[in-house]
Amino acid sequence: MLQQPRVRLIIGAVLLLVLGASVWAWSTAGRENTDDAQVDAHVTQISARVGGTITQVNVDDNQLVDAGTLLVQLDPGDYTVAVEKARAELADAEATALAAQSNVPIMATTTTSNVTTARGGITQAQSGVAGAEREIEAAKARLVSAQAKVREAEANAAKSARDVERLKGLLAKDEVSQQMFDATSATAAAQKATADSAHSQVTEAEAGIRVAESKLAQARAGEDQAKAEMQTAQTGPSQVTATKARAAAAEAHAQQARATLAQAELNLQYTTIKAPVRGVVSKKGINVGQVVQAGQPLLAIVQIDDVWITANYKETQLRDMRPGQRAVISVDAYGGRKYTGKVDSVAGATGARFSLLPPENATGNFVKVVQRVPVKIVLDPGQDPDRLLRPGMSVTPTVYVK
Repeated sequence: MLQQPRVRLIIGAVLLLVLGASVWAWSTAGRENTDDAQVDAHVTQISARVGGTITQVNVDDNQLVDAGTLLVQLDPGDYTVAVEKARAELADAEATALAAQSNVPIMATTTTSNVTTARGGITQAQSGVAGAEREIEAAKARLVSAQAKVREAEANAAKSARDVERLKGLLAKDEVSQQMFDATSATAAAQKATADSAHSQVTEAEAGIRVAESKLAQARAGEDQAKAEMQTAQTGPSQVTATKARAAAAEAHAQQARATLAQAELNLQYTTIKAPVRGVVSKKGINVGQVVQAGQPLLAIVQIDDVWITANYKETQLRDMRPGQRAVISVDAYGGRKYTGKVDSVAGATGARFSLLPPENATGNFVKVVQRVPVKIVLDPGQDPDRLLRPGMSVTPTVYVK
C-alpha cells in the first residue's frame, strides 16, 4: 500500500516530463535559432594617400562624425610647392607647343613658295639656254655670211689690183687715158676697203659667237642652280613632316605637364583627409607631429547606421530557411532586448571555407563535423533609432521558417 503513492508520483513526473517535452516541441516547431551570432557593420579603414607630417587631428576615439568631416590635416607645404612647379612647367610646355604649332603653316607656306619659285627659275633658265643657243646659231650664220663676203671682196680687190697693174703699163705707153687709170685705181681702192670691211664683219661675228657662248654658259649655270634650288625645295615636305612631328611632340609634352599638374593638385587635396561616410571613429592611433607614409592606416569609421546580424547556423538548420523569413533577435548586451528583422541571404560557403587555413582531409581518417553557414539577417526599419547596436555584440536570432 505504501508503494502506491510512490508509483503515482513517478507516473505523474513522467507525465509532466512528457507534457513539458510536448509543449517545448510545439513551441519550437518551425523555428531555428542559434547562439553563434553577432552584430556586423561596415568598417571603413581611413589611410593616408600621401605621406607627410600631421598638423591637425580633429576627432577622438568613439566620436560620431558625419560624411565630409575633417579628420586629419597633413602639412601641405611640399605639395603646394609641387603644384607651383608643375604649373610653371605646364606654362613652358604650352608655350613651346604653341610655337611649334605656329611653325607648321609657316613651313608649309614657305615650302610651297620655294617649290613654285624653283620651278619658275628652272623655266626661266631653260628659256635663257634656248635663247643663248639661238644667238649662237645666229652668230654662226652671220660669221658664215661674213666669211663669204670676205672671199668675194678679196677676189674683187685682187682683180682690181691686177687691173691697176695692167693699166700702169698701158698708161706709160699712153694707150689708156689717165682718167681710165684713175677710175680703175679708185675701184681697186674701193674693193680693198670692202674686203677690209668684210674682215671686220668676220671679226664681229666671231665676237658675237663668243658672247653668245658666254650667255649660254651663264644660262646653263643658272639652270643648274635652279635645279639645285628645286632639289632643296623638294625636301620641303619632309621638313614640314618633321615640323609637324616636333609640334606633336611638344603637344604631348604639354599633355604630360597637364597630367603632372593634375597629380600634384590631387596630392595637395589628399593632405586634407575627410570622413567618406557617417559613423563612429575607432582605432585612432595618430597624433599631431607624427610623420605618416602613403597607405598607412590612421583610424577606422564604423557605420552604425547600417548594421545587420551574421548568424552561423548549423547546416542541418538550413533545410527550410529562405530569404525573406521573419526573425527575432535577442541582444545579450541589453538583457535580451528583442529586435525584429528578416533573413536577407545565405552565404555561398561554410565559415570553415573562409578561414585562413581551410580544413583539408587527405589522410582518410575522416570525421564528419556539422558545419556552420553564415546567414545574413537585416533589421526592420526603425528597430534601432538610438544606434545602440555595435558590431561584435553577441545576439541570439530566431528564424521562423514556417
